[in-house]
Amino acid sequence: MDILALFQCLGPHVTATTLRQFSRITRALLVMTGRITMRGLARWAGQGGSYRTVQRFFSQAMPWAVLLWCFFRQHVHRADHLYLLAGDEVVVTKAGKHTYGLDRFFASLYGKPVPGLSFFALSLVSVQERRSFPIRVEQVVRSEAAKAASKAKARAKKPQPSSEKRRLGRPKGSQNNAKAEVTLTPEL
Repeated sequence: MDILALFQCLGPHVTATTLRQFSRITRALLVMTGRITMRGLARWAGQGGSYRTVQRFFSQAMPWAVLLWCFFRQHVHRADHLYLLAGDEVVVTKAGKHTYGLDRFFASLYGKPVPGLSFFALSLVSVQERRSFPIRVEQVVRSEAAKAASKAKARAKKPQPSSEKRRLGRPKGSQNNAKAEVTLTPEL
């Protein structure tokens, strides 16, 4: 399958060099297994797909929304199908400390906040095919104010330990309380 032929519809929006890099990286993405890294992409991209080429491709700003829309319109869209616009947030777990946007996000699969990256995607969903086609994908990056607010909320939720520890047993000086008078029924 010649991926470059599928990407010809993107030609008016990107340069020929970018299109060539895109086809090599896409081919590598399709054959790779496991986690996708820039080093892994460079190894699987073959001739003309060095690590530096992969770096150059990802360092440039791309009109992704336009590219995804053009690709959808050219290769996927069917006039007789009904499409719905749907949005969803996806959390990808990630270890480490130096990735941009790395934070703790709630993942419904785990049922708790996990360290990772979060992405919000708008997709066109074909009702007939029951398939989703992404049109816009944005990374969710929490601001410092939002992080501080969530930490303050978590601290307020946690019970604060009292300043003085209470000793075991009955406190000194406490007295017995009189029991309430109970009236017995005739049966008792």
